[in-house]
Amino acid sequence: MDRTGGFADRPTKVRQAPGGRAGRESRVDNTDLLKELRIERHQREDPAGERARWPWVVAASVVVLALLGAASWFWLGHRAVPVQLAQAVPISADSEAGAVLQATGYVTARRQATVSAQITGTLTAVLIEEGDRVTKGQVLARLDDSAYKAGLQTARAQAAAAQALVAQYRAQLAQNQNDSTRLQSLATRGLVSKQAAEQARTLVDSSRAQLAAQQKQAAAAAAQAVQAKVMFDYTVVRAPFSGVVTTKDAQVGEIISPLSAGGGFTRTGVGTIVDMDSLEVDVDVNEAYIGRVKPDMPAEAILDAYPDWKIPAHVIAIVPTADRGKATIKVRVALEKKDARIVPEMGVRVSFLEQQAKHDGAAQAPKGVLVPASAIVKRDGHNVVFVVEDGKAQLRRVNPAAQSYGELRLLPTAVKSGDSVVVSPPADLHDGSAVQLKKP
Repeated sequence: MDRTGGFADRPTKVRQAPGGRAGRESRVDNTDLLKELRIERHQREDPAGERARWPWVVAASVVVLALLGAASWFWLGHRAVPVQLAQAVPISADSEAGAVLQATGYVTARRQATVSAQITGTLTAVLIEEGDRVTKGQVLARLDDSAYKAGLQTARAQAAAAQALVAQYRAQLAQNQNDSTRLQSLATRGLVSKQAAEQARTLVDSSRAQLAAQQKQAAAAAAQAVQAKVMFDYTVVRAPFSGVVTTKDAQVGEIISPLSAGGGFTRTGVGTIVDMDSLEVDVDVNEAYIGRVKPDMPAEAILDAYPDWKIPAHVIAIVPTADRGKATIKVRVALEKKDARIVPEMGVRVSFLEQQAKHDGAAQAPKGVLVPASAIVKRDGHNVVFVVEDGKAQLRRVNPAAQSYGELRLLPTAVKSGDSVVVSPPADLHDGSAVQLKKP
């Protein structure tokens, strides 16, 4: 290529032909080559045109992003937020108003037993059913006693035989003592030899030793008879204390054993008896609030089955160990009133009460509702809760009371009894957001 941007003519080898056509063929070849290397006008770059198209591309991108943002805002704004709800409960107007802490637990029995036989045997009679009241010593079941009865009779016969031998040896000893006395008298007068008197005395000592040995054997036989009687008595299962039968675990014909010698085919108990006078409540109190509970502290228990029945109670003891998994400490609470409606394993809510000070006038009970403490969150520097109505969350500002009731907080205003509040509201929950119940 030369300075002008054109292409220099390349030498072309031309074969001579008659008539002088070599020069004309060379010029034709060079012209064709130049046409092939020429760039057409429509193929040249146009920088000015490219710059003109860029504003349109940018504008189109902005419009697309705006549409995507609007669609995302519309979808997120109308998407139902999954939440967990809790119901606001009214605070009691009486003793519960003075509660310093509330906890939940279960009714338990301090005295209950699964009654079993002390020997292995086949049940011939089961005399209890669930719900029966029994007294101490009452017969609950019987085992097959044929073998134990035979053993008892044998032991008693052996004891009688041993006692008869004792009587025989005692009589023989008396006779030998009399003979020895007579021979001793005759030997003194020289009528018999001294050797005969000595043999009589030896016979007395031997008889006395035989009598002592037989007395020992008779005592052993009598002890065996007593043992046989005890084993025979084990065939009768009796109630260890008075109570109510809660379960019946065996039927007639089944083998029962305290050691479960027969594996899965052997029962280990006839039934379970609960002393209803020993019922109390075990509640788990959070470690953070255990300092508020004291021994002999007054309390009030409300069964889940009877929410309108308030049972006076008091703290028995604080069990000195913690559950590391639940971060709780067990507290034993005594029920001051017993009732047939109270049964083991019932759910119960306990309110630990303040020590009632003696004042001239009664303290005014606080008003409001109780909600979980986790339902109260901070939004824009204010305490708020979200109340759900018609599937939408409503933000309400609240001022929680200073006192707390375990994991519950008192809200004097803004929330009514029965309102559904959101527990642990998520960060994307706002006033007016649609909500749906979170699946467990």
